[in-house]
Amino acid sequence: MKTLHNYVLGQWVPGDGDGQLLYNAVTNEPIATASTKGIPFADVLQYGRTIGNPALRNMTFHERGLMLKALALYLREHLDELYDISYQTGATRADSWVDIEGGIGNLFANASLRRKLGNESFYAEGETHLLGKNGTFIGQHLLVPKEGVAIHINAFNFPVWGMLEKIAVNLLAGMPAVVKPATVTSFLTEAVVQKIIASGILPAGALQLLCGSAGDMLNHTTFQDVVTFTGSASTGLMLKSNPHMLQETVPFTMEADSLNCMVLGEDVTPEMPEWDLFVKEVRKEMTLKAGQRCTGVRRIFVPANKLEAVQQSLAKALAQTVIGNPLNDKVRMGSLAGQSQRQEVKAQVQKLMQHASIAYGTLDDIDVVDANGTVGAFMSPLLLLNTQPFDASEVHDVEAFGPVSTLMPYNGLDEAIALSKMGKGSLVSTIVTASPSIARKYVIGAGTHHGRILVLNAECAKENTGHGSPLPLLVHGGPGRAGGGEEMGGLRGVKHYMQRLAVQGSPNMLTAVTGQYQPGADGQHSAQHPFTKYFEELSVGDQLITEPRLITAEDITAFADLSGDHFYAHLTDTDFTDTVFTGQVAHGYFIMSAAAGLFVESYQKNPVLLNYGIDELRFTKPVYPGASIHVRFTCKEKLPQEKREATDIPRGIVKWYVEILDELNEIVGVATILTMVRKREE
Repeated sequence: MKTLHNYVLGQWVPGDGDGQLLYNAVTNEPIATASTKGIPFADVLQYGRTIGNPALRNMTFHERGLMLKALALYLREHLDELYDISYQTGATRADSWVDIEGGIGNLFANASLRRKLGNESFYAEGETHLLGKNGTFIGQHLLVPKEGVAIHINAFNFPVWGMLEKIAVNLLAGMPAVVKPATVTSFLTEAVVQKIIASGILPAGALQLLCGSAGDMLNHTTFQDVVTFTGSASTGLMLKSNPHMLQETVPFTMEADSLNCMVLGEDVTPEMPEWDLFVKEVRKEMTLKAGQRCTGVRRIFVPANKLEAVQQSLAKALAQTVIGNPLNDKVRMGSLAGQSQRQEVKAQVQKLMQHASIAYGTLDDIDVVDANGTVGAFMSPLLLLNTQPFDASEVHDVEAFGPVSTLMPYNGLDEAIALSKMGKGSLVSTIVTASPSIARKYVIGAGTHHGRILVLNAECAKENTGHGSPLPLLVHGGPGRAGGGEEMGGLRGVKHYMQRLAVQGSPNMLTAVTGQYQPGADGQHSAQHPFTKYFEELSVGDQLITEPRLITAEDITAFADLSGDHFYAHLTDTDFTDTVFTGQVAHGYFIMSAAAGLFVESYQKNPVLLNYGIDELRFTKPVYPGASIHVRFTCKEKLPQEKREATDIPRGIVKWYVEILDELNEIVGVATILTMVRKREE
């Protein structure tokens, strides 16, 4: 029998002793043992801090992002092998796709965030704040990677996604990880980590794996570490209350199983496409992963006058679910993760049935395809019916973590909102409606109690990712029972693993610290025009101050005719009484265009390939005929780009800070423009 190994201190080691037996969820045959006995947890964390952390901190966001991309591409080469192992968890091909390829998708999504983070090891967050009247004292927020380890304690239901969606974020932020998957399905996590380590893509110490108990590991954490937990609310509370972690103020993020709900809008009738969408979504959420999802639908609220019709539609849909061996192509729902899990679900169902009855399914033996329904951890989908949801507390307190949902009636949308809140906080809720007013009222009314709300109708049916699918660029988490934390969320998730600090000083000092030109800092002048420099030759702070240009009434009129913008303020014969202007004023876009004519290196071919865009364009002072404008043009930031194709021109993106000034040296317009600039060499 296989013995799972832990990957710690740069090597694969088994735990001491016999370890915990792990079983094939379909056949109940033992397949491995797992143990962390004898693992020096304090040394594991210190290894991550002293070896993995400096290696990652010294990389830029672009380097870390490309590392994640390379890892995702590498893992995609081993999908078949991982799918074969995943079947032993009871997962169908569709279940495994969510777990394995969904996890890899998180790597890709986070890799793409590098373009928003700059080519530094830290992140300059938000705008610069002027702290003095003369502009010599400013402030800026920075985010720097914490000097500790990200400790991820994950649930059994997604042994791949649960790990990859977390480490993608901490690795991009510049922190190493110690992953402790739930032991019962850790054999699949171990297989993925074996591939990751064999790839050689991650630096030493960036990832460690524990297949077994976490022991006293949390007692060795420091305030520079970050702990995340996915699982039951009771276990999360125990971990969160660790006295050592409280004393050290260790950041702790919990994503707990919750009593998520789906609501059918009062406007939806059986002949509408939204009716079928609702039935299809409920069925999918009850049967995908055999209902073992932290985002699964546990409570279903429908208008009281449609309760019977919904019950019939759901029963008909659930009856089409083929249960059995996930290796069989006809099977649409596999088993639970193991016998202990099936026993736990049945025990929770008994609690729910104190005030509910079975509307569809059975707790007894079921027919399964290509498997033994008693030996394997199989279970029928169970649709319960509770006709008094305001009087029964169990349905809002008890979660059966399997293919179990409870159908309940409501009268009026206010009742639906109130019932949704009785779960005391959830990861996700869905409202199925074709009515914009119902959608708005539900989202605003129920939003305080849910981490995510899906508004599902026919318009988004083809592209919607579903009630139960957290997305890398949106937050995953929820208030109250759901844990009170959040994961992923694009840049929001990355910031959880970084320390925010405010830096104050002069523009020159903050330019040096941030690597980005700060307004008011000294520019670097030379006889060579910045547009004639290749990407590598440009330096932040390279500056050009142009000659002036006189703005005339003829210019303004001509631009109005050319652009078709004959707004009254740009016309000479306008009566300007009761306006904010004293006479004909130049178009802001004309001023920007005239500025480009001043700072662009004209006629001669140069390394600038194209104008990539304009950010933060503002017109701060009107320009009247007779005024002169000139431009202070400064290299603000450089962002390298990698080649997508071998034939691509090597290049990078350069941000330029453009200040348009009048003859009084007062700013009339300001913007950041982006150019694509050729590199001299790859």
